[in-house]
Amino acid sequence: MKNFAKIGLLAAAAFALPACSSLGAGESGFSSFAAVQVKRVSVGDGSLSVVAPRPWNRTRPLGYVDIRVVEDWTLNGPYLDGISFVSGLKNDRYLVYQRRTTSQQVPKFRSNMTPPEIAAMIESLFRVRGGAIEYRTLGIAPRPFLGTNGFQYDYEHLDTDELWRKGRAVGAVIDGRLYLILLDAARSHYYPATLPDFEAIVASAQLRRG
Repeated sequence: MKNFAKIGLLAAAAFALPACSSLGAGESGFSSFAAVQVKRVSVGDGSLSVVAPRPWNRTRPLGYVDIRVVEDWTLNGPYLDGISFVSGLKNDRYLVYQRRTTSQQVPKFRSNMTPPEIAAMIESLFRVRGGAIEYRTLGIAPRPFLGTNGFQYDYEHLDTDELWRKGRAVGAVIDGRLYLILLDAARSHYYPATLPDFEAIVASAQLRRG
């Protein structure tokens, strides 16, 4: 996928990349990178905080079209790996910016979506916006997240650059909003190399109650 970091999951330019690893950014967004230190930091709109086990790089949205509740990080560049954070996407909102004239649309998030329906939305994101030419669901299972009943979704996809990428999303719908952390990385090396970081970040995730 051009990842929730390639899709958003990693900045505006990344959407045009063969590997979509960013959520949130759209056709017109711009972004730069900022270092993420090893300490608790807020992500997205600030309602979610995490601690990375080592320094990562935040894709800093600059374009007005970026989705405020989505933030993307990368360790080795958005082509190779990325983590995307969704910090409370509201009902009837999109994970990514889309023009109304775009022929193929990623479905809106609905607060009554089941984990398989959220997984289908993510698959659509990679197929429509990431340009995945082959996509496989590896598993969907219950998993506690942010102190409630959540889910884990594992998948892999082949992109137009002929590189297989693998991903894991851990999420939950809380008070009608979607909270989710997604890892998407090159399957051969970068996915297993960054999975321990992803798991540490998921374990550290906390909600900021307003």
